[in-house]
Amino acid sequence: MSVRVLVRTVSELCITVGTLIVLFVVYVLFWTGIKADSATDGQIDRLERTWAKAPVEAPAAGGGTEAGTVPAPEAYESGRPFAVMYVPRFGRGWDWPVLEGTGVGVLKKGLGHYESTARLGEPGNFAVAGHRRTYGDPFKDFPRLRPGDVVVLSDGTTWFTYRIVNKPYRTVPGDVGVIGSVPRPLRDDVAPFDAPGRYLTLTTCEPEWGSSHRLVVWAHLDATQPVTDGKPPAFHS
Repeated sequence: MSVRVLVRTVSELCITVGTLIVLFVVYVLFWTGIKADSATDGQIDRLERTWAKAPVEAPAAGGGTEAGTVPAPEAYESGRPFAVMYVPRFGRGWDWPVLEGTGVGVLKKGLGHYESTARLGEPGNFAVAGHRRTYGDPFKDFPRLRPGDVVVLSDGTTWFTYRIVNKPYRTVPGDVGVIGSVPRPLRDDVAPFDAPGRYLTLTTCEPEWGSSHRLVVWAHLDATQPVTDGKPPAFHS
């Protein structure tokens, strides 16, 4: 093989590889976002249609029955949406459906609720995961979160307003204590709470385009109000 043929072959190979890289970048940056926008809009539309037809009954005052017992809440259906989350810090147009589970397929459609954690608004820790990048980049601005920021969720009958208590905490994927009923991260000095309560944990990948670590913020339930009373103050500030 002559030098000229070798150079031409290598050049063509480089062009082919470069084209594949560009196509992959386009897929990661744009196509997954387009798919995510369509999927998340569909999940929110499904929720709104369900709420319009048969709104979820708000918990009765006191939470008991005539016999004095508390009925067991129905489990969320795996892979299905049950709430919508709003984070004012991320902008007025930021709203994402929350689905049950954290599998790959679920997180392509929205945010995912850790199945082992508490239900929305209930005692314990309601923990949610989301992509930092790809599939719509829901938690792209996660590092901007600060103590005092609010996270608002609706299940169709009630607005739940949680208030964040920490800057994003960086840890390893094996630090499962961060989603415990009373969060207990590996670093004791950053433990956000020291007693049972009604908490929220948000997690995402770190670094921005990797997954070797996690970023975590915690919040406590600050207020609730019926959706019939209008949007909570966080939307008007």
